[in-house]
Amino acid sequence: MGIWYAEWFVFVSGEAMRIGLISDTHISKPGELWPQAFDAFDGVDAIWHAGDVWSPALLDELEAIAPVRVARGNGDLGQVDSRLEDQCVMTFDGMTVAMLHDFPTPAHRPAELILDRVRQRFPGVSPDVVVYGHTHIEGIDHVNGLLFVNPGSPTLPHNKSLRLGTIGFLNLGDGLVDGELWQLTDGGAERIRE
Repeated sequence: MGIWYAEWFVFVSGEAMRIGLISDTHISKPGELWPQAFDAFDGVDAIWHAGDVWSPALLDELEAIAPVRVARGNGDLGQVDSRLEDQCVMTFDGMTVAMLHDFPTPAHRPAELILDRVRQRFPGVSPDVVVYGHTHIEGIDHVNGLLFVNPGSPTLPHNKSLRLGTIGFLNLGDGLVDGELWQLTDGGAERIRE
């Protein structure tokens, strides 16, 4: 088995991975994210945040669970933290995953526009998966063989008032990828059946 290494993560080729996905938390200080989100992420290999973190304090809390990767959101402009990247591209066992904050919802746009936007935002890269946020609306879409996952918002779902929202997961292994969406509940979290 080959080993893939980045500064923040070690990946052993051939092993299955479970990645926690979160976006649009809009957290300004420690302790504001629902404990259900932390419990749901327990045991993941990494956590990817698709932007609008607002405060690096949340990233510190998430890093206590697993390595964190973050795409800068429009609400993160002016934030100075080495973990914030404008967009991320990661390759795992032959699968390429791209992550950014603002992207049009594939379910509401023509396929050619979506594919064009992928080429514009990730020139020279052919991702298998695009993780994005910004809309606060969870969704999993497939466009011409590409998987698009938006975990929604755990704190402000559907851009409404502060309440329990959604998170996601990405499962990678054996050349296959699968996305999941989970609703946070008073008792924990439940998988949303797509």
